[in-house]
Amino acid sequence: MKRIGLTGGIGCGKSTVVAELRRQGIPCYVADDVARGFYDDPDFVARVGQALGTKVANADGTADRQAIARIVFADAEKLAILNRLIHPLVMERFDHFCSEQRGQKAVFFESAILYEHGLDKAMDAVATVYLDRQERIRRLAERDHSTEGEISARMANQLPDEEKLARADFVILNYEGNPRQRQVREMLERLAGKETQQAKQQARQ
Repeated sequence: MKRIGLTGGIGCGKSTVVAELRRQGIPCYVADDVARGFYDDPDFVARVGQALGTKVANADGTADRQAIARIVFADAEKLAILNRLIHPLVMERFDHFCSEQRGQKAVFFESAILYEHGLDKAMDAVATVYLDRQERIRRLAERDHSTEGEISARMANQLPDEEKLARADFVILNYEGNPRQRQVREMLERLAGKETQQAKQQARQ
């Protein structure tokens, strides 16, 4: 079973690509969704507070997510500390998720920071979702009620789009009017073609 990374800058519409993959019967693991679950665990939240050197828990022991966001998006070192805590747990869950997908030829791992933290090394290929910066800012401002400065600060913690595009095996151009369904189908066909070609090469050896 192939493990395919799916990434792209914040606001590019990765969730819409995940929805289309699932519609076509492909299992998808969304790293952010899994990570959010850990913030309801008081033990994990206590570890985060200790690592960041400040209180980040609500009265019930769950995470004060806004407080954590303010801390880590203003301090790259503290963001790295947080990621070192959460990523091993997320990848452990991903391994378990993959073990449950019997009979599947591919599974997708969606993460905005796939390259930034070397998670691409655990993948057989990577697909990048692209949308130009100004459109992403417009969408995020509308969705999250964030200022352009706040959005730009978050973008600064991610690799430039140009580097992601250069390193990707597949690119999904996520503009309105550019059929997402067709792009996803063509990507899956290319993946299936590569797998068939590899199987033939192995048979000759």
